[in-house]
Amino acid sequence: DDALDLFKQTLPSASSSFVQLKVTMASQKAKALQLLRQAAHKRRSPALDLIALALNGKAVGFGKVIEMIDGMISNLKKDQEADDDKKEYCEAELDKAEDK
Repeated sequence: DDALDLFKQTLPSASSSFVQLKVTMASQKAKALQLLRQAAHKRRSPALDLIALALNGKAVGFGKVIEMIDGMISNLKKDQEADDDKKEYCEAELDKAEDK
């Protein structure tokens, strides 16, 4: 009985309905541009500014912007690996210095 009541409560009533929204490429582009600008401002990132500028232009679509983001992620991964290697080296050198 309780399960049936709960099930009936989850069903939409006659007054509620589903509304289909039309999402255009322009609205998606505008939303992406807004999010990029906010992130660029928050992080003070020239790379994100460049991507926002490319997205704002008429000739560049999402494909090119996605390529730019993938390139930026690749560069960040390389930087992180270099930082990790340097950290390991520094920790090893500190251990050697402490042992003396």
